[in-house]
Amino acid sequence: MATDYDTPRTADIEDASEQSLEALKARRADAAADLGDDVDPFETELGLPGADLAGEELNVRVLPRQADEFTCTQCYLVHHRSQLVDERRMICRDCAV
Repeated sequence: MATDYDTPRTADIEDASEQSLEALKARRADAAADLGDDVDPFETELGLPGADLAGEELNVRVLPRQADEFTCTQCYLVHHRSQLVDERRMICRDCAV
């Protein structure tokens, strides 16, 4: 079925004008109340800034730079040789842009 998009939409305008201001305010307040009440289950697992982490230990295995890797002289990140753009200046593809 073809729709004529140039015709005025009077039905939508009439519905909006018939609603009272109090009804619109009540609907807005209900929507705002629904947004803040739910607790995200993932939020409880995350560490908060300012939390006391003095007793925590971080165990990470650090590997030395491999033979097929280089350190970019711009961002100081270790990249694979395939990311090398300028061998003389030792710049990665991201920093060359």
